[in-house]
Amino acid sequence: MKFLSIVAIEGLVLASSLFNVVQAASAGCGKAAKLKAGTNTMTVNSKTRDWILTLPDNYNNTKPYRLIFGIHWLTGTSSDVANGGSIQPYYGLPPLANNTAIFVSPNGLKSGGSTGWANSNGEDITFIQEIVKAVEADYCVNEKLRFSMGFSYGAGMSYSIACTLGKDFRAVAALSGALLSGCVGGTDPVAYYGQHGLSDSVLPIASGRQLRDTFVKNNGCTPQSPPEPTKGSKTHIRTVYSGCASDKPVWWTAFDGDHTPIQADNTGPNKDTTFTGKSVWEFFSQFS
Repeated sequence: MKFLSIVAIEGLVLASSLFNVVQAASAGCGKAAKLKAGTNTMTVNSKTRDWILTLPDNYNNTKPYRLIFGIHWLTGTSSDVANGGSIQPYYGLPPLANNTAIFVSPNGLKSGGSTGWANSNGEDITFIQEIVKAVEADYCVNEKLRFSMGFSYGAGMSYSIACTLGKDFRAVAALSGALLSGCVGGTDPVAYYGQHGLSDSVLPIASGRQLRDTFVKNNGCTPQSPPEPTKGSKTHIRTVYSGCASDKPVWWTAFDGDHTPIQADNTGPNKDTTFTGKSVWEFFSQFS
């Protein structure tokens, strides 16, 4: 009888595990998608919004994929992120993801001639939510593996996503950001990667530290003053906070440089190669 009880318990645990996997699969799993890759539009708060959908090679509608948002900077566009130019597409993540992720690049709204993420009355958060609904209704997504990353204004928007949609997103990465798109809520723990330059002439590093410390607190991490590289060293230092909830880590990368997502060290085996994509993917890929 004891043996049967152990078997029964193990069976329940396995069944529960399988149930959780099934529950994490979006409604689009197993469906023939109607939503097309490339530029799509939708109406949000009576405004026409556009965004780019980038699918993995040989997309399989029975396999739940990660969903990763790449959010542009002030004056940037969704095309700048999705297609690259001044940066690698999606900040360099697709080759590292190796066809395990669906990528989305939303377009901000124009204000004063520049495109950004003012998120007035939460309209950009609503836009993100509507994109998630549209993608997951047609494509197979692991609903427990949603991510967002962005630079500058895009970092501010990713931070806002963490604040407001913390129960819906697994992790965010904010590159050289500040409190630009608001923070409604801001009390849920969310895995958080922050990166900022010591000599940022647009958004001082104190702004990045402020965003970071929200999730140092929310995630139960041990407060500290992380080491940062000396000016002129052209290096970076990553700090992995201790004491955080096991599934809600906080990483902080300070680099000797200005306002850029493509900073590279000038020493070592990876000299002159940006570390951004590799660092963010290392952070995101730990969640499965």
